[in-house]
Amino acid sequence: MTKAELIEKLHAKFGAEITKRMIAELVDDVFENATAAVKKEGRFSYPGFGTFSLRKRKARKGRNPQTGAEIKIKASKTVGFRASKALKEKL
Repeated sequence: MTKAELIEKLHAKFGAEITKRMIAELVDDVFENATAAVKKEGRFSYPGFGTFSLRKRKARKGRNPQTGAEIKIKASKTVGFRASKALKEKL
């Protein structure tokens, strides 16, 4: 599902009360706040859906597949997602 499809679905449900522009702003705000929570607190949890958490990768050695030369890969941060039990059961 794309952002536009999500907005369209929400508009079909709440269209008489709220405009597509307001729904788009609300969706953007939800994801901005989730991003800020992961950045500040290290996690964002939504009951019944799952938890987004900050994961740290250590620096490591890798190989360039074209030349076979060894390269250093810097440490980095990424976001992981763990689905809730309720979400897993719905799938």
